[in-house]
Amino acid sequence: MMLYPAAPEAATRFLHFVNASPTPFHAVHNAALRLEKAGFRKIREADDWEKSLTAGGKYYFTRNQAALLAFTIPQKWQPGAGVSIVATHVDSPNLRVRPVSKRAKAGYLQIGVETYGGGIWHSWFDRDLSLAGRVVIAKGSEYNSRLIKIDKPLLRIPTLAIHLDRNVNDAFKFNAETEFVPIAGLIETQLNTEPAQDKKQDADGSSVQVNHHSALLSLLATELDVSTDAIHDFELHLYDTQPSVLGGLNNEFIFSPRMDNQFSSFCAVEAMAERGASLFPDLEGNVNCIALFNHEEIGSVSTTGAESSLIPTLLQRLSPSPAHYAQSVARSFLISADMGHALHPNYTSKHEDNHAPRINGGVVIKTNAKQRYASDSIGSFIVRRLIEKVGGKVQEYEVRNDMACGSTVGPMLSKLGLRTVDVGCAMLSMHSIRETAGSHDVQHAIDFFGSFFEGFASLDVQLTID
Repeated sequence: MMLYPAAPEAATRFLHFVNASPTPFHAVHNAALRLEKAGFRKIREADDWEKSLTAGGKYYFTRNQAALLAFTIPQKWQPGAGVSIVATHVDSPNLRVRPVSKRAKAGYLQIGVETYGGGIWHSWFDRDLSLAGRVVIAKGSEYNSRLIKIDKPLLRIPTLAIHLDRNVNDAFKFNAETEFVPIAGLIETQLNTEPAQDKKQDADGSSVQVNHHSALLSLLATELDVSTDAIHDFELHLYDTQPSVLGGLNNEFIFSPRMDNQFSSFCAVEAMAERGASLFPDLEGNVNCIALFNHEEIGSVSTTGAESSLIPTLLQRLSPSPAHYAQSVARSFLISADMGHALHPNYTSKHEDNHAPRINGGVVIKTNAKQRYASDSIGSFIVRRLIEKVGGKVQEYEVRNDMACGSTVGPMLSKLGLRTVDVGCAMLSMHSIRETAGSHDVQHAIDFFGSFFEGFASLDVQLTID
């Protein structure tokens, strides 16, 4: 990317990834493309692929276009070996088009939306928004799901002018149902006439053609080069059309949406692609794996979330017997990689004095005595040793006693019996429509994940606990 000739190369590659991935569907698709370029072969959960695994093989599968697992088989792998997993999530707080989205008021076409996750919703006002997601279309007697990303501003949630609300800067509060509805255009037949009344729509729930504005359906049809009659359903997300960029006086920052947690997901994919089985063909021990989950922002309880069968199914299919499964669980290790909270210069009191991670300061180990994070001293020790091998730095984060602690996929996956540690990279403005992270931390995370894939099995042999 010539725009940033002196910037960290890994960070510029991340910009391409996040700009091309406005939804979990796109993130999974782009991760799959990267893995295929690195020699990974796609398999399907519905197939009997266990019998076709080969030593040194590299494989991946997706579920419902919204989650991805990729793994490598060592040359000297034996059933009962563990699985070294980097687990992330590809969903982020955003707005999603309702199943019945057709709305109109005061001469404006509006789109009904629902909030997803715990977003900083005031950051969505006065942004140039567009639509992306997947559309179910008919082709003859068959149906398929196609991704769509409309690369132009379509929607906006306008704020009320300060002249009409002089107290707006005191505390910006709004009703998320009635005052957080995007406008998509003007109703031409009502221009220069009396404002239209807000009427309930006549949608009966039986047809997309009835439930959504015809102008929206026409736009989707044009983008997909199909007729509007071919559209049978869709899942559309709103996203900010402003591209992700490097910023700061020395390009030390990344200004971007969705870094919680496409940042970690990109780094996991890159580490797996760069340091797959081909780079260490004689590696013994664990299968290396990355897991990109969906729905972490709303609790991970779905078929594509971390509490689904994705990880247990992989462990079971690699284990010919219950004994092998139990051995594999005992020998496995999981890194739950999610973003962490950097020290904010304007709100330093929000961090415990000795636990204040900094942007571009390296990987953060996240600890919580109440087990909102799954880290313990053994996991922290392993992280430190692996990062030392690549010359990296480690930071510590623990929340203040007078504040609530968030959580990750780590604690829920540790329920399987997997040893787990929670890590991340430091960022500001988490869950805003525009977040801030460190451009150098992209390579820090890739290096750590690569060290984990290369060095965990041999380090684990040296570690005696029970």
